[in-house]
Amino acid sequence: MKVILLKDIKGTGKKGEIINASDGHARNYLIPRGLAKEATDGSVRQLEHQNAAKVKKEEEAFEQAQKLAEEINKLEVTFKTKAGEGGRLFGSITSKDVVDMIKSKHNIEIDKKKITLDQPIRTLGTTNVSIKVYPKVTANIKVHVVEE
Repeated sequence: MKVILLKDIKGTGKKGEIINASDGHARNYLIPRGLAKEATDGSVRQLEHQNAAKVKKEEEAFEQAQKLAEEINKLEVTFKTKAGEGGRLFGSITSKDVVDMIKSKHNIEIDKKKITLDQPIRTLGTTNVSIKVYPKVTANIKVHVVEE
């Protein structure tokens, strides 16, 4: 019996897949528990429509992420801080500081977990900081650190 899975089932398949299940397994386990429904012509068309809408929504999100990445690539932020000998900072500039500065200066919301900064910035100068906007879409922002 062909059924459409409504939820992910370990060892059987993922949500939205059409699988061939034995009649007993489908009638006695999958369908009564709401894990699957019978794959009729109407339900298959409905599933295809849902998949098409999902793909379109993902494409739109990807395009928006690319626009945001282009906008972020143009940005630069400057931190004025105290430094000691050799250009070493008193303290450091973390990803949270970068996010706060972007929000206050350019009014763009970014999650601090999306910033890939191996170690906090501890020296004067310019650093390129990578921001993962969306899977497979990254942007770079220049962070200038100058002495106060």
